Amino acid sequence: MSCPCVDAMKRKIAACYTRVKAGLLPWLEKAEAWPKSHLSERTFLIWAGLLIGMVSGLAAVLLKNMIYYFGIYVLDVFAADSRNFLLLVLPLMGVALTYGYVRYILKDDISHGVSRVLYAISKTGGYLKKSKMYSSVVASTITIGFGGSVGPEAPVVLTGAAIGSNIGRRLKVDYKTMVLLIACGSSGAVAGIFGAPIAGFIFAVEVLMIDLTMGSLLPLLMASLSGTVVSAFLLGRSAMFHFDVTTDYVLRNLPFYIVLGLAAGFVSHYFLFMTDRIERWFGRFKSGYARLLVGGGLLCVLIFLFPPLYGEGFNFIADIIQGDTDRLLNNTFLYGYRHITLVFLAYVLFIMLVKVVAMALTNGSGGVGGVFAPSMFVGAFLGLFVARLLNVCFPALALSEANFALTGMAAVMSGVMHAPLTAIFLVAEISGGYKMFVPLIIVSVSAYYINQYFNPHSIYTKKLAEKGDLMTHNKDSVVLSLLDKQTLVERNFVTVRPQDTLRRLITAIGLSSRNIYPVTDDGGRYLGVVFLDEVKPLIFRSELYDKITVSDVMFRPLCTVDMSESMEAIAQKFLSIPDYNIVVLDGERYEGFLSRANVFSSYRQKVKEMSSD
Repeated sequence: MSCPCVDAMKRKIAACYTRVKAGLLPWLEKAEAWPKSHLSERTFLIWAGLLIGMVSGLAAVLLKNMIYYFGIYVLDVFAADSRNFLLLVLPLMGVALTYGYVRYILKDDISHGVSRVLYAISKTGGYLKKSKMYSSVVASTITIGFGGSVGPEAPVVLTGAAIGSNIGRRLKVDYKTMVLLIACGSSGAVAGIFGAPIAGFIFAVEVLMIDLTMGSLLPLLMASLSGTVVSAFLLGRSAMFHFDVTTDYVLRNLPFYIVLGLAAGFVSHYFLFMTDRIERWFGRFKSGYARLLVGGGLLCVLIFLFPPLYGEGFNFIADIIQGDTDRLLNNTFLYGYRHITLVFLAYVLFIMLVKVVAMALTNGSGGVGGVFAPSMFVGAFLGLFVARLLNVCFPALALSEANFALTGMAAVMSGVMHAPLTAIFLVAEISGGYKMFVPLIIVSVSAYYINQYFNPHSIYTKKLAEKGDLMTHNKDSVVLSLLDKQTLVERNFVTVRPQDTLRRLITAIGLSSRNIYPVTDDGGRYLGVVFLDEVKPLIFRSELYDKITVSDVMFRPLCTVDMSESMEAIAQKFLSIPDYNIVVLDGERYEGFLSRANVFSSYRQKVKEMSSD
C-alpha cells in the first residue's frame, strides 16, 4: 500500500519539476541554438571539442578518485591481519554488486566499453544512451574497488564517448559531426586518465578510426589537451601514473628489444586466444548467477594465491620499474624463495599468463572493466621476465629491467589493441619523455605484426567483425550504411498481372516512362518482369492483343534484394551482376527497383560530404 503523504510529496515534486523545466526550456533552446547561429562550423567544433574534453577529463578524475578511495575504504573496514583472507571474498562481492547494479538498476549492457563505442558509430548513428555517461564509471568503480582484475580505461572511454554523443544530440548535429564529438569525448577521457594528450589524440584516430582531416584535427587536439589539463590540475602530476626514465637505451641492445617485441606478439596472441575461450566458456552458462558464482569464485582463489592479480595492478608495475621486484612476492607462499632466480622467473611468467585469465574471469562473471591496464600489466611482467632471463644467461649485458618493462607494456598493448602508435606515445608520455622512442617503435611494430598474423582484428573489433557489425575500419561500409534505402528505391513503375492481356500491357506501356514492367499477383507478390524490348515486335499486331497474356512474355530471372539487406550487400550484388536494376522486395511483396546509377551516385555524394572539411 502506498502512503498518501508520500504520494502527495511525489506529486508536488513532479509539479515543481515541470514548472522549472517549462521555465528553463526556452533558455536552454536558445543556448543550444546560439553556437550554430553565431559561430562558423570550424570554430564551433573547436569549442565543442574543448568543452567535451574538459567534461571527459573530469569524468576520468572522478573515476580515478572513486576507485582509489573506494578501494581504501573497502580494505580499511577490516583489520589489517585479516586482509589476506579477504581476497577470498572481496572480488566476488565486487562482481556480485556490479552484476546486480547492471542487471536490476541499469538493465543495460555496458561491458566492453570501446566495442560499444565502435558499435554505436557503425550501427546506431553515434547514439549512446544518457545512462552510459555515468553507468560504466559506477560499475567499474565497484568492480575494481573490490579487487576485480581489470582496468578503468575502457569504461571511461565509453563515458567520454557518451558525453560527446549526447552533446551532439542536443545540438542536432549530423552524423559526421556526431562521430567527431564521440571521438573528442574518448580522446579527452584517455588523455585525462593517463595525462597523455598525444596518446589520447592518436587513440581516437587509430582505434576509433576517425578520418584525420583539418576539420577534425583541431577539435581532437583541443579535447585531448583540455582533458589532460583538467586531470593534471585536479590530481597533480605526482598522483598520475607516471615514471621517469633514468637510463637511456644502449644501441647494442636493440636486437634484444626485437626479441622482446617478437615475444610480445605471441603473448598478445595468447591474450586474445584466452580471452575468447573464456568468454565462450561463460556463454555456455544459462544462468547469470551460475556465471557469477563460478567465475567469481575462481577469481577469488587466483587472487588469494597470487595477490598481484588484485585490482588494476599499477602499483606492481611501479615496483618493477622502480627496481623493487621482491615486493611482487609479498603475501605469497613463495616469498621465502624470492632470491632463487628460477623460482622468481617461473613466478613472473606464471603471473603474466594468469593475469589474462583473471581479467577474463572478472568480466565474464559480471564485472565491468577494460583491457588497457591488464595489457600494460602483462607487458611489464613480460619485459621483466625477458630482461632478467637474458641478464642471468649473459651477465655482461646488464639490461635495464625498468626499460624492458616499459617497452614491454607498449609491445603487448600494441598487439592486443592493434594500436602501435597509441602504445608508443602513451608509454613515451607516461615515462617522461622520448628517450626510449626507438626501442618503443621496435617492440610495438614487431608485436603488432606478429599478432596480426594470427588475429586480423583487435580485441575490440573481433566480436563486432564476426557479427558483421564493424564498419568503422571500412570506410566504404560506413558510407554505404548512411544511404537511406527508402529514398533510393524507385517506385514509379507500372505493375501488371500475369493474366493481363497484351492489350492491357500496351495500355500500361503508354502510362509509364520506364522500360521495365514488374509482374505481381493480386496480393502484390513479385512474379517477374516484362521488358519493353521483348514486347515491341508485338505492339502493332492487333490480332494478338487478346490472345497473348503477360505470363507469355514475362521474364523471371532478375536479381532481387530484400528491404532488410544492408546497403553493403546490395552494392556487392551490383558489382557481381551486369544488370542496371535490382528488384526490391519486402518478403515476397514487390516494393520497387534500385538502379545502379542512382545508388553509386548517392554513394559518391555521401563520400564528398564526409570528406569535406
